[in-house]
Amino acid sequence: MFKSIKLDLDYNDVMLFAGSMDKHIRLLSNLFNVQLELKNSELLIHSQDNQLINQITKAVYKIVDVIKDKHSLDSRDVIYYSRSVLNNSNVDPSKFNSKVVGRSITGKVIYPKTLGQYTLVEALNNYDIVFAIGPAGTGKTYLSVVYAVNALKKGDIKRIILTRPAVEAGENLGFLPGDLKEKIDPYLRPIYDALYDCLGQEQTEKMIEKGVIEIAPLAYMRGRTLDDAYVILDEAQNTTKVQMKMFLTRLGFNSKMIVNGDLTQIDLSNNFICGLKEACNVLSSIEDIKFIYLTSDDVVRHPLVQKIIEAYDKY
Repeated sequence: MFKSIKLDLDYNDVMLFAGSMDKHIRLLSNLFNVQLELKNSELLIHSQDNQLINQITKAVYKIVDVIKDKHSLDSRDVIYYSRSVLNNSNVDPSKFNSKVVGRSITGKVIYPKTLGQYTLVEALNNYDIVFAIGPAGTGKTYLSVVYAVNALKKGDIKRIILTRPAVEAGENLGFLPGDLKEKIDPYLRPIYDALYDCLGQEQTEKMIEKGVIEIAPLAYMRGRTLDDAYVILDEAQNTTKVQMKMFLTRLGFNSKMIVNGDLTQIDLSNNFICGLKEACNVLSSIEDIKFIYLTSDDVVRHPLVQKIIEAYDKY
C-alpha cells in the first residue's frame, strides 16, 4: 500500500526534485527510513504510517517551494527541510530565499540555508558587532566573507580585514618555514576559499596587493583604528581575554565586526582564559552587540557532520 503526492512542477523541475541518478529521492528515503518512488510527477510513499506520510508530505511541499523560488535544489536543502519537519520546526523556505547575501563569481545567488544562518544575516544588517558562535559547518566564515564582499562591491565600505589568532590545533607555528604571514596563511584557507568563490582567485589577489583586502594574524591589529572597514575575526575561541579586548576596541567609524568561533574547539593552553567565553559573559548585556548561537541544525555540510557533532555533544 502506498500514498502518492502529486508534484506541482514542470518536467525540468521534477528532474531537479529527483536529483542526478535520483540522489534526492534516495536521500529522502534514508532520512525518513521509508521506500519512496518517483513516477512521472508523482512521489509514491510505501507506508501505512499516517504520521510518517504527513511528515514526508510536509517536507516535499517545502522542497517544492524551494525549487519554485530558486529553480535549483541541492542535497543540503533536502536534508535541512526534511530535518525541520522531523524536529517540528515551522521553517518557511521563501523567507530564506528572499534574503540575498551576495553572488558567487559565477553569478549564483547566495542565500541563508538555515534559520540560524538567516538570523545571522539579519544581525549583520542591524548591528555593528556580531558574535557568531557554533560548530564547524554552520557557515559562519563563509557567510561573513560573502556579506563583506557584497558590502565592498556596493561601496558601503572601503576595505575588508580578515584575521585570526596564531594558535593552531596541536601544532607549533614556530617550526614551519617562512615569515609569520606565510606560516599562518594555510590556517586561513576557509577565508581564501570564500573570497575565491565570490571574487575569483585573480581578483582576490589583486585586491590583497592593493590593500583593499587585508589578511593578517590578530597580533597585527594592535594599535590600529579600523575605519570604513568590515573586520572578521575567525577562530575566536583561540583568542585570550587580552587579545579579544584589543580586537574589539579597534572598531572605527562606519565599520562592522563579526567574531566567529566554536567553543567546543578551544586550542589554548590551560594558562589562558578564552577571550570568546569571557566576551559572551562580559558583553551580553550590551544591546548594540548581537550574539548569534548556531547549532548542529545549521550544519550545511555532509549529513554525517551533524551526526558527528551531536554524538560528541552527547558524549
